[in-house]
Amino acid sequence: MSEKIKVPTMAEMTASGESPEVLFWVGCSGSFDDRAKKITKAIVKILHACKVKFAVLGTEESCTGDPAKRAGNEFLFQMSAMQNIMVLNGYNVEKIVTGCPHCFNTLKNEYPELGGEFDVVHHTQFIQELIDNGKLKITGGAFKGKKITFHDPCYLGRGNDVYEAPRMAIQKLDAALVEMKRCRAKGLCCGAGGAQMFKEAEKGNKEINIERTDDALAVTPDIIATGCPFCNTMMTDGVKNAEKEDNIKVLDVAEMIAEAADL
Repeated sequence: MSEKIKVPTMAEMTASGESPEVLFWVGCSGSFDDRAKKITKAIVKILHACKVKFAVLGTEESCTGDPAKRAGNEFLFQMSAMQNIMVLNGYNVEKIVTGCPHCFNTLKNEYPELGGEFDVVHHTQFIQELIDNGKLKITGGAFKGKKITFHDPCYLGRGNDVYEAPRMAIQKLDAALVEMKRCRAKGLCCGAGGAQMFKEAEKGNKEINIERTDDALAVTPDIIATGCPFCNTMMTDGVKNAEKEDNIKVLDVAEMIAEAADL
């Protein structure tokens, strides 16, 4: 699809007397990181192709406060959260789709006690919803017969018990889903969570993302699938460290679905 997709902001929609079906929460990574922007574009293509009426907050969106909270700065987290809740409630937002498990977990589980009650779903859950409703049809496309392994993001899997949605979406690609030895509830963290993404690694004999990438390489996949921009970065670095980037791609589930459906 070469057409430019116009993504309305909540402010624009409200000004024209409309309200969206869902708010797409882009997140810091999806907004500013060049690699993660590709995931954002894939999600937007899927929403647009399925005629989902959606909007973004644009410049009114700020960090959910997840990294601050994980790093121990509860005060900064609550300040960020209260600001976001005020904006979201001001627009009477009901349903939120996130491009990141960290945003998903924080909005879903930690905003309610501060007055932010929303129906929050991760993008892989929403994609699966669109497939189940017949709005999104996939025929396998470029990924037919490919060997794909899925790395469970901590805040999606163990944090919120979401294991099936991403896997069901991958299986729609007519791909061979191969599981790592440590997967689902026994999955291993990529090393980016808990605000670790933003600090230097502590002393040890092996980087955690290398350890996790080794788990993936052990099943000799064509593609390592992720559902988190942080995991994507860590696994990509791991693949580069192993000098396998010519043979193994690291892709978000949304990117594969958008490509397979030729959106």
